[in-house]
Amino acid sequence: MTISNMTKDYDYLLKVLLVGDSDVGKHEILSCLEDASSESPFCSGNAYKTTTILLEGKRVKLQIWDTSGQGRFCTIIRSYSRGAQGIILVYDITNKWSFDGIDRWLKEVEEHAPGIPKVLVGNRLHLAFKRQVLAKHAELYASRNNMSCFEISPLCDFNIRESFCELARMALHRNGMERIWRNNKVLSLQELCCRTIVRCTTVYAIDSLSLPTSVKSTLKSYALTTSQSIHNINHGTRFKYQCKYPLNHNRNSCAIS
Repeated sequence: MTISNMTKDYDYLLKVLLVGDSDVGKHEILSCLEDASSESPFCSGNAYKTTTILLEGKRVKLQIWDTSGQGRFCTIIRSYSRGAQGIILVYDITNKWSFDGIDRWLKEVEEHAPGIPKVLVGNRLHLAFKRQVLAKHAELYASRNNMSCFEISPLCDFNIRESFCELARMALHRNGMERIWRNNKVLSLQELCCRTIVRCTTVYAIDSLSLPTSVKSTLKSYALTTSQSIHNINHGTRFKYQCKYPLNHNRNSCAIS
């Protein structure tokens, strides 16, 4: 971990590895970080992206190293683990083989970077109808291995930054900054549905949607309270809200699932 001086635009610098089997969507995750910039300090094969997150008023710059296409996993960890403060272990929730492969990655991580903070990430939550890995199984696995666990969707921009924020908290906690870090809430799929619908419309246009009255009332409440929570966060408070209705949204209408 590097602490900045007055001339730098961040307070802490963390090196993060993004690892997992091929085709689990690591590039999708990086692409979702809109403010991330690509850098290649050594050669084109060792590029990383940087992005800055804000945690309790501190600017944390992340160097996110994508190990895609770099050969066998053991070689990757040996090459990239030097100086790393955190690791994101990625699997595809629609591919059980990719989840089983986490064991191989975890073994190499513990051998070459013992004790490093880790977050287990189940990618492609928007394809939950094709799910092959149950969330409770992933959570149990993460708990046994002292990891946080998130399910994410780059397509819907769901829980991407939350997972990186949690890893940053863990890394900074490990370096003696535990006083400012708090556990990060893993948002529910139901709240994702509410967030997605509200983002595409206004509170006044919700009545025109093809939805039951009770669902429209919930969405209007969500839209209003979410707006209020942003105001509260700016004043140092936090707001917690959970949508009560799971929703499916198709081309022409929405319906209760």
